[in-house]
Amino acid sequence: MIIQPRIRGFICTTAHPDGCRANVNRQVAVVEGRGALPGSKNALVIGCSGGFGLASRIAAGFGCGAATIGVSFEREPSAKRTATAGWYNNRAFESAAAERGRYARTFDGDAFADELRARVVDAIVEDIGTIDLLVYSLAAPVRTHPRTGERFRSAIKPLGNPLAVKTLDINRGEVRDIVLEAASEAEAHATVGVMGGEDWEFWIDALLAAGALAPGFQTVAYSYLGSDLTARIYREGTLGRAKADVDRAASAITKRLADLGGRARVAVLKAIVSQASAAIPVVPLYMSILFRVMREQGSHESCIEHIDRLFRDGLYGEVLPRDEWGRLRADARELAETVQTEVKRRWDVVDTTNIGDLADFDVFQREFLEVFGFGLPGVDYERDADPLDGS
Repeated sequence: MIIQPRIRGFICTTAHPDGCRANVNRQVAVVEGRGALPGSKNALVIGCSGGFGLASRIAAGFGCGAATIGVSFEREPSAKRTATAGWYNNRAFESAAAERGRYARTFDGDAFADELRARVVDAIVEDIGTIDLLVYSLAAPVRTHPRTGERFRSAIKPLGNPLAVKTLDINRGEVRDIVLEAASEAEAHATVGVMGGEDWEFWIDALLAAGALAPGFQTVAYSYLGSDLTARIYREGTLGRAKADVDRAASAITKRLADLGGRARVAVLKAIVSQASAAIPVVPLYMSILFRVMREQGSHESCIEHIDRLFRDGLYGEVLPRDEWGRLRADARELAETVQTEVKRRWDVVDTTNIGDLADFDVFQREFLEVFGFGLPGVDYERDADPLDGS
């Protein structure tokens, strides 16, 4: 079939196998082009199929030369329907690893479930013995608690009072005003249940019980705090409540790892275009302006460039700044005063008529489509493509 992007709201319901492969290979080339990374030999990435998780698996596998195991939840293809982009990404990663003679195994399923967790832990013990790095980069809207059966659904809302704010219609390119209702305490609790640190702890506990962690093991969970412009959605919203619980979990996990000389940390990362970020009100407009300003000031990084720097300067280096909670602040360039001052100036005056002059909305749209394998250079999108082709 001729595979074209089909956009429904903030979701692209199709993905291109050739484009996803090109996107993975492009990221591999970036990491390999920067030279060998010190660090992990055996890594587990929870949430490995896209965004920061995929970039982390690429950095570990093709920078550090690590054996990698990945976990993600993807939809398989059929003869009439494409798979999710992550399904193609995982297979492209495995193919690239195999070409270089490196171990790579991916588990497809609910990472919150104890049954899948047990299968992954068994594979680690049987195939590679132990891991020295676990990256927790899971993004999911819903979680069923594996012990209680309670079902949590996250709600990305402000806390306290409603929020009147600008947003960007990513389908029409229109800037408009909206009002976001405040979350209830039940919604805030549910958001912590999905996006908080408990599941990260469950993974560490299962790995510890199986003796699957190497001496000096470290684990990192990814977070985003954002600027003052997005604070009501992130730091001061339901997401912020969940991120605070991840900080709590990092401290608790580090205590569990004391006998191994291990540690758990939170890394605060920059804004990137992803399916998840496109769904958050305010964020597409903020990112469109931010990316334009950072490019003009020479500080913008792609997702893979950002994660490569995190590995080199943060996880396996002492260059990245740390805040008072010990978090690695890879977002320092985004939050630089020169960047944020200019972003705020443009935010105050941006509207539908001048967005092309003040922001890179066209770049946002392009990078959004690239997430699903569309718009990649060198890919023939007019040829018949096989949706079952995951090679």
